Amino acid sequence: MNKQFNVGIVGCTGMVGQRFMTLLDGHPWFNVTCLAASPRSAGKTYTEAVAGRWAMDIPMPESMKDMTVLDASNVEEVASKVDFIFCAVDMPKAEIRALEEAYAKAECPVVSNNSAHRGTPDVPMIIPELNWQHEEVIHHQRKRLGTKRGFVAVKSNCSLQSYVPALYPLDEFGVKDVLVTTYQAISGAGKTFERWPEMVDNVIPYIGGEEEKSEQEPLKIWGKMENGQIVNATSPAFTAQCLRVPVTNGHFAAVFVRFDNKPSKEEIIARWNGFRGRPQELQLPSAPKQFLKYFEEDNMPQTKLHRDLEGGMTVSLGRLREDSQYDYKFVGLSHNTLRGAAGGAVLLAELLCADGYMD
Repeated sequence: MNKQFNVGIVGCTGMVGQRFMTLLDGHPWFNVTCLAASPRSAGKTYTEAVAGRWAMDIPMPESMKDMTVLDASNVEEVASKVDFIFCAVDMPKAEIRALEEAYAKAECPVVSNNSAHRGTPDVPMIIPELNWQHEEVIHHQRKRLGTKRGFVAVKSNCSLQSYVPALYPLDEFGVKDVLVTTYQAISGAGKTFERWPEMVDNVIPYIGGEEEKSEQEPLKIWGKMENGQIVNATSPAFTAQCLRVPVTNGHFAAVFVRFDNKPSKEEIIARWNGFRGRPQELQLPSAPKQFLKYFEEDNMPQTKLHRDLEGGMTVSLGRLREDSQYDYKFVGLSHNTLRGAAGGAVLLAELLCADGYMD
C-alpha cells in the first residue's frame, strides 16, 4: 500500500500506549501526528508526561519525545489531526464507550485495545487471522451512528491469544468443550516488578473480570453476522481460571479440549503449522509469516525464549497429547502486550486499511 495515514494514540502514557509508540515509530503506513491522554498530562511534552514511568525495554521514540500531549476529551481537536486513532485509555467502561463513540461520530475511526465495546453487537472484535469477515458489520454500525467514516473496532482480550488461535483452525472437527488455565504476566496489569514488588516470588489466583472475558469473548469470535449484528455462538463451551504469575511479559495457557469428531494428533499439528490467515495473504506489515508454531520438544515453548517470535506476533504451541478425560491437552504462549494488545491492534488497523475501511 502506498497510502500513508496520520494516526493518534489516545491513552499514550500507559503501558499499552507506550507499546503503541514503539510499534508505530517508523511504521511503513502509519505516521503518528497526535498523542492524547488525561487532563493531568495535557500540555506537557510526552517526556514530561511519563517522567519515571517509561516501562518499555527499548528507548522512547525520538520522533515523539517532544510532542505535546493533548487532552483526550477534546475530541474535535484530536480528530482534526488524524485519519484514525488507537485507543488505550484507563477509565471506567461507560466513559470509554462514550469517548470512543464520540470519536467515531466525529468521523474519526477508532481501533481500540479497551474492553468497553467488546460486547457491543455491531462493534467487530477481531483477531485478524481468524474472524476478519466480521469487519463487514462496520457498515451497519455506521448506520446506527449516522457516520460516513467513523466507527469503532476492537481487539479481544490479551489472554485469548494464547489459546483461541490454536482452537479456531480446528473448528471443522467440532470443538466442543474447552478448559483453560492462563498464567498471565504482570505487564497485563500495566505493571513492572519495580512498581509491583509484591509480585516477586508470588502467584495471585485472581484477576478481576478475566475469567468472564476468557469464557465469553471466544463466543463472539466464533459468532456470525445476522441482521447487522454479530450474534455470539453457543459453542464451544469454555471454562477458565486465570492466575497472575511473576513474569514480565507473555501469557501462557494450559488447554484441555474435547471434539465432536476427534482428529489425530498429526492432523492437528499439520493444521497449526500450515495455517495462514488473511494478514498473511495480504502480507500486512505486522503479520508474522508463521502465525502458529508448534514445538515438538517436551520443554517448549518457554516464555523467555519464545514470546518475541516474529516481533511477538507468533503464537507458540506445544505438548499436544491425548488426555484421560478430554480428547487432547496442550500449552500455548503469546506476548500479551504485542500480539495480545498493541501489536494486535496495529495488525487490525492494517487489515482495515487494506480492506478500505479507513478511506
